Amino acid sequence: MSTIIPLPAFTDNYVWAIREGGLAAVVDPGDAAPVRAWLARERVELCAILVTHHHRDHTGGIAELVRDRAVPVIGPAREAIPDRTRGVGQGDRFEIPGIALPVEVLDIPGHTAGHVAFVGSDPAWGEPVVFCGDTLFAAGCGRLFEGTPGEMWTSLSALAALPGGTRVYCGHEYTIANLRFAAAVEPGRSEIAARTAREQAARDRGLPTLPTTIALERETNPFLRATEAGVRAIAEAHAGRALGDAVAVFAALREWKNVF
Repeated sequence: MSTIIPLPAFTDNYVWAIREGGLAAVVDPGDAAPVRAWLARERVELCAILVTHHHRDHTGGIAELVRDRAVPVIGPAREAIPDRTRGVGQGDRFEIPGIALPVEVLDIPGHTAGHVAFVGSDPAWGEPVVFCGDTLFAAGCGRLFEGTPGEMWTSLSALAALPGGTRVYCGHEYTIANLRFAAAVEPGRSEIAARTAREQAARDRGLPTLPTTIALERETNPFLRATEAGVRAIAEAHAGRALGDAVAVFAALREWKNVF
């Protein structure tokens, strides 16, 4: 059975290693150094690279990693990904070379124009996993650098529609800051307070707060809760105007978070 290992990079990035025996694929290697160190320490051979979007903190290590080993680089067809060997988009299915893990691709634009997610399924895992880059975070979502609020809301809704037990592997350790914002949006929500306590305890022990699950995000992530009456009310109060639909509520929440 494949296992998924977090490789911390920079200040708060994660490169995700999907290991099957002596082989491993990595997702979003913004920095080659932690990947090379882990491969050497574990005596594992790199067999593939998956990329969710073009930002350098997710792609900066690719050139170094492929310099000495000819491995496939699979990433969004609509973005310029360094050394990409296969471009993928909505509905594409493939097995990760070397570890035979079935993957389906979702288009999730918003953070960037061609951002994709990789949904992996292994019968031994039970529920699927999703590598979603910087679109959905634990208790948050990415900034809209290239997309519209409507695109991002559609992308987040597609991720939220995955089975509740789906494990979510995103690109950054932003959870505690995101939960502070979630508590401002829904100050009386006990689920947010309980999650904050759990996640802070994990960080105090030097542990990652990831993966999260789709079910937990539906309960505690304000950006997935734009259709809730209480979330709409506080978003309207903060914006100082009526908000016509869920997209408008989401956009107001994102603008608020940008300056929170």
